[in-house]
Amino acid sequence: MKNTRVWITLAGALGSGLLAGYLALVYVSEEPTTLAAAEPSGTQVVIASRDLPTGHIVTREDLEVVDWPSKNIPEGFYAQPGEVIGRGVIFTVRRNEPLLAAKMADKDGGGGLPIAIPEGKRAVSVEVDEVIGVAGFVLPGTRVDVLATVMPSTNRTETTTKIILQNVPVLTADQSYQQNPSEDPKLVTVVTLLVSPDEAESLTLAATEGKIQLALRNMLDVDSVSTAGMRIEGLVGSGRRRPTTTASGASTTAPEPKVVETYKGGSRTLIKFNSKGR
Repeated sequence: MKNTRVWITLAGALGSGLLAGYLALVYVSEEPTTLAAAEPSGTQVVIASRDLPTGHIVTREDLEVVDWPSKNIPEGFYAQPGEVIGRGVIFTVRRNEPLLAAKMADKDGGGGLPIAIPEGKRAVSVEVDEVIGVAGFVLPGTRVDVLATVMPSTNRTETTTKIILQNVPVLTADQSYQQNPSEDPKLVTVVTLLVSPDEAESLTLAATEGKIQLALRNMLDVDSVSTAGMRIEGLVGSGRRRPTTTASGASTTAPEPKVVETYKGGSRTLIKFNSKGR
């Protein structure tokens, strides 16, 4: 009787082990299938295979199609290359960046600079030298202020410099060689600015009748400032006694002369003395 119980216990333990092993095998074999089914299906999105500059007409070689997670699909995407081939690029598209409708011109819009000009704006090009162009740092996509210096023909002391345009976008900054028959070839930088029609008039007048200077802005600084302009007389002073600087750095004015009043024989005399004597 005792041996029978032992065999029954062993048989129960063996059966339990076999059942546990079978259940574990089924769980392991089904787990990958369950995880794979839970993954969201992807959507095909057209991306740029290289950098696409403003005005570029998109070709098939410029595009790639990749699978994109359905839950993170960008708004205005293209799913097929045929939807974007032949369109012009309004804003620069970087390599591996999705092509979006907001950055592309209409199908019949063409390419080049005109498609990058918003409605109501104008593109005005001005010639500037290396200094005026902030030594080559004025590039497409940067923003500048335009200063104009105008000198009246009758009175040079009334020459005035003033900021006439602020926070102006730069569309292009191209370099070309201009040949002058009497001089050697001179490098001329042509900067194209995006302005309103009123600003276009001011910019053209300033470039024609005076001299312009570009001031590069911080891209995060978008506030406008109000200035009164600067004249030569304000720059160098108006004839007042200029302050002197002491060795300690303190600013002082030149000492006024001392006046001594004397009387001789009923006549009054004033004698002035400066710091070095009479």
